[in-house]
This record gives sequence, C-alpha cells and structure tokens, in this order.
Amino acid sequence: MSVKAASGVGNFPAFRSALVRLGGAQKKAARSAPAYSRYVNRRVGRYFAAMAYAAGLTPNAVTGISALFTFAGIALLILFPPSLWLGVAVALLLATGYALDSADGQLARLTRSGSPAGEWLDHIVDSIKTSLLPLALVVGLYRFDAVPLPVLLVPLSAAVICAVLFFSMILTEQLRRQRGVESSADDSRRPSWVRSVMVVPMDYGLLCWVFVLYGAVPVFMTVYTVIVAATAAFLVLASVKWFRELSVLPDAPRGKHLRETVPETPSDPGGQ
Repeated sequence: MSVKAASGVGNFPAFRSALVRLGGAQKKAARSAPAYSRYVNRRVGRYFAAMAYAAGLTPNAVTGISALFTFAGIALLILFPPSLWLGVAVALLLATGYALDSADGQLARLTRSGSPAGEWLDHIVDSIKTSLLPLALVVGLYRFDAVPLPVLLVPLSAAVICAVLFFSMILTEQLRRQRGVESSADDSRRPSWVRSVMVVPMDYGLLCWVFVLYGAVPVFMTVYTVIVAATAAFLVLASVKWFRELSVLPDAPRGKHLRETVPETPSDPGGQ
C-alpha cells in the first residue's frame, strides 16, 4: 500500500465502498439508546470508520486516536481558565473523540477484526474518561476560582455517579451473558425514538456540546447540574430494574460465578 493510499487521500473508492457496507454492518440499536448517540454520533462515526478503512487503520488505532482527542479536551479544562474559545475547543475535541469511539466498533464489524483485547481497550478508555472528565472540571474550576467551593460538589458527585453507572452497566451485561441472556427484553423490540429523546439528559454526546457554554460558567453549571441530577435519577431507577431482572435469572452453572473467578487480593476486600 502506498503512502498516499495509506493516508486515505485519493482513496475515495475505498471510502465510498466502506460507507455503503457500513450501512449494513450496524449493530442493533437499543430501545434506551439516547437520541444524540443513536441518530447523530453513530452516523458521524460511520464516516470516520469509512475514512479509517480507506486509510488502512485498525480498530485499535482508531480507539487510540479517539483517546487522544478526548484526553486533549480534558487536559484543556485543567490548563486554561473558562472562556468561550476554551468551551468550543473542548466541545469539539470531546465530540470528535466520541464519534471516533463509535467508529472503532463499526470498523471492527466491517473488517470482522473484533477481538476481546480490542473490546477491553475500548472499555478501559471509556472508564478512564468517565471519571477523568468531571475530575478535570473540578480541578479547572478550583484552580481558576471560577465557582464557589460548594459548587464543586456537583462535578465531584458526577465522578462517582458516572463511575458507578458505567460499572453497573458492564456488570449487568456480563451477568446476563453468563446466564445466556444477551440483552434485556426491551432491546428485543423495535427501538423507540420517544425513549431515546427522554434519556437525552444522560447522553454523553449532549454533555460534550454543553461545554460550548463554558464561557458563561453560571449558565454552564446550571445545565451541568441538571444533567448530573438526571443521571443520578436514572442510576437509581435503572439499578432497581437491573436488580429485579437479575433476581429472576437462573443461577450460573457451577464454577462460572463471577465471584469465583476473581482472585482474593488485599485491594479486593472480601474476594468480591
């Protein structure tokens, strides 16, 4: 492959072919998928996936590029005081990173190159940004004395809420798979645009673009607080639903309990 082809420049036929094929290589949309993630981010990610395919990139490389954009946006929150230009820059970097986060999975399905290692890498990056973004916001707001100290409790709470939500979703999925249940009953029916709109406040894509308000900190914090409160409410309601759902599932086959596969270490109290 030539340098020109590898860079994706002048390789429009491959891009166009990949874009068409990606239209039929999409994973099934969950009924609860937020509107931005479902209707905007996935489609933008499709273009990035086609570009990556034309450039000869691997899914893991796309994951790495996604991380660079995301962590660059997070770093700006720590390095510079709140302003209009900073908010726009952070929003663009985070939104681009999010679209690329969708692209790596689409590229993996297109090329049939998905792997446990690739899925692990994708989840590790997601878990880092989930907690690091609100913590970086705390540091930036505190460092530049942009808000009263009590207000910092909002992003601090967000760091805990988002980490617990992320872990709960991953664990619930693994417990379902362990018992032969691939998805919840809701996901087996036709996706609902009404539900997608209702869960928009919990959409990471929306959070990315909320940073365009960062130049007006009081306005930004008001919107951000609403998002955090909505996410907390969703976590409580979802936790009740997940607990009830898992309570009626059959027990796992002998020797396949998650508790039995995790070694007991000093950093893992009780061997859980």
